[in-house]
Amino acid sequence: MSQLEKKAGLLRRTSSSKKPLKEKVVLMYDEIFAKEDPAKNNSRFWDELFLMKVNLEYLEAKLESLDGDEVMKIKDNINSLFHHCVQALAEEHQIKVVNALQTLCALFRGVHQKNKSASGFDIINMLVGFDKAELRMKDFMESLESLLCVCVCVLQDFMESLESLLLESLLCVCGVTDNISQNTILEYVMINSIFEAILQILSDVSTRGQHGYDAVVLLALLVNYRKYESVNPYIVKLSIVDDEPTLDGMGLVVGQALTEYNRQYKDKEEENHGGFFSTLTSMVGSMFIADADEKLSVQTNEAILLALYEAVHLNRNFITVLAQSHPEIDIPTTPITPVPTTPTTPLGTTPLSMDMMNSSELPLDPNLQTSNLLITFLKYSSIVMQDTKDEHRLNSARLCLIILTCITEDQYADAFLHDDNMNFRVNLHRMPMRHRKKAAEKNVPSRPLVCAVLDLMVEFIVTHMMKDFPMDLYMRCVQVIHKLICYQKKCRIRLHYTWRELWSALINLLKFLLSNETVLLAKHNIFHLALLVVNLFNMFITYGDTFLPTSNSYDELYYEIVRMHQIFDNLYCMVLRVSTNAGQWKEPASKVTHSLVNVRAIINHFNPKIESYAAVNHISQLSEDQVLEVVRSNYDTLTLKLQDGLDQFERYSEQPKEAAFFKELVRSISLNVRKNVSLNTLSQDLLLKEFSTIS
Repeated sequence: MSQLEKKAGLLRRTSSSKKPLKEKVVLMYDEIFAKEDPAKNNSRFWDELFLMKVNLEYLEAKLESLDGDEVMKIKDNINSLFHHCVQALAEEHQIKVVNALQTLCALFRGVHQKNKSASGFDIINMLVGFDKAELRMKDFMESLESLLCVCVCVLQDFMESLESLLLESLLCVCGVTDNISQNTILEYVMINSIFEAILQILSDVSTRGQHGYDAVVLLALLVNYRKYESVNPYIVKLSIVDDEPTLDGMGLVVGQALTEYNRQYKDKEEENHGGFFSTLTSMVGSMFIADADEKLSVQTNEAILLALYEAVHLNRNFITVLAQSHPEIDIPTTPITPVPTTPTTPLGTTPLSMDMMNSSELPLDPNLQTSNLLITFLKYSSIVMQDTKDEHRLNSARLCLIILTCITEDQYADAFLHDDNMNFRVNLHRMPMRHRKKAAEKNVPSRPLVCAVLDLMVEFIVTHMMKDFPMDLYMRCVQVIHKLICYQKKCRIRLHYTWRELWSALINLLKFLLSNETVLLAKHNIFHLALLVVNLFNMFITYGDTFLPTSNSYDELYYEIVRMHQIFDNLYCMVLRVSTNAGQWKEPASKVTHSLVNVRAIINHFNPKIESYAAVNHISQLSEDQVLEVVRSNYDTLTLKLQDGLDQFERYSEQPKEAAFFKELVRSISLNVRKNVSLNTLSQDLLLKEFSTIS
């Protein structure tokens, strides 16, 4: 049977001389698409329709085949179909509820697909009619919320597939337009909120395990509906949630999705570096290692990242969820239940086992390494930030850095990050590079979490100095470091960290900017980034004695500045040249010139002292200890200028700077949801069996 025949619901021929027969439901659809009222000659038409198994493909294809004028000719019949679907949702007859839900989704998708250029008001008119839109949509939303609550509260162990269909129906409604803010149907979802029903799913142990992912993605999409144009009730309500089980549930859902991504990535990494491949790459000097690892980042999970961002950004109470510790568990490879709304191929979209998802309290084993949502997120970030050439991975890396920005601006989060009594071993993924060995995981020390954040930032700085320079990511990365240092300075926290690695990374970044000045200036304002980097050094120079762990660390800072003085000298020459010429970069370059005053003072003060020491002692090349000795003995005669505002920063604000980014991100997620919502994957027999358990 051809694909066209399948869509039309054609039955197999009984003999060669007879035409194939259409399914009865298809014949009834054809009556709806005729101009006359289908119930005119059959008063039981609508009752019979919802007893028939839905043919989604035919119904959607039929709607898509009609142009705007043809749809308007049968508008009354489509309005009537919508009305009777909503009525059927309140029926006691279980089969009618299931068929009505699927029919509604076909209606939403079919009408939108054919009429993409139509206004939202025209779509509403086609579906329900202007005059009755508010009443019909109110009834529709109330029925959905009622059914969701029934699934959670009544015999919930037997309601899994029905609840999945309900959530997929709502995701279907959210994903019918590319731009979610142009989806006028969602205006009624705002008016008739299902927020509480979504929270019930997340707070309930049983429903969270099966449907938490869909619920979290649905919430993230609804929060982004016209968020800059009007008061979105989902934003308001999410920002004030303080119910611990609900917030924990949301954290568990996000954590399990990120953990699964990390596990799958690690499995692929081990698979690619094992056996003959590993031997071969070793023989040829690892020349293929970059290509091999590039294939590992198949697809990121932007939807779950968006949900995490909204929770962190909007709800201060969620910050505590990031810090809740639990044993680090190896996740089983084989999933218990597929997630219909996410692709089957990408990494990180398969749920954990129900037992892990449902555990609110896990038994602590002293031999187990502890973890938390923040650690899982840092590991995830270390993967997606490796390769930013692909647009999806670039967006994910940007969102990861935005989330880290929000976290580092929160006082509670900063306190937890720097808590010396809360140490963790965080095995970040590092980009394979020919000039360095892969670090052994077991050698990673147990430290405060801020060290892992700094490691992640240093890793990014070192590994992304390339032709297609990700300026935006570098800016955010340096700003995250700045915010952490501001907190350390404010609270006088002496963090035991390998600061020299950070200083070295920042100096090499300046060297890269200098070496690629012409190419980079054609696209970017490199002086803004250079100013941020130089001011980081100014923070260490001016306030380092209050937060660096030892006096030796302060000495080492001066040693690195003097050792790499040529880069700072070259930077000064470059910005002086640009700032003395008229042009668009005159002002930003002059700011860098002024910011270098103390760095240049250190270089000009200590270099003659070091040269004199070498000459007096007849030493051609001084050792590090000898240079440090010169530095320590000449602090007293060094004069530095006090620079204001070094510990000030502009707090993160989504609007207006990030609005365009989130609009495109939500568009991408919406397209992905639409592509992967599959209302046909659920067994109708199973749905009906579960529905029959409602008394």
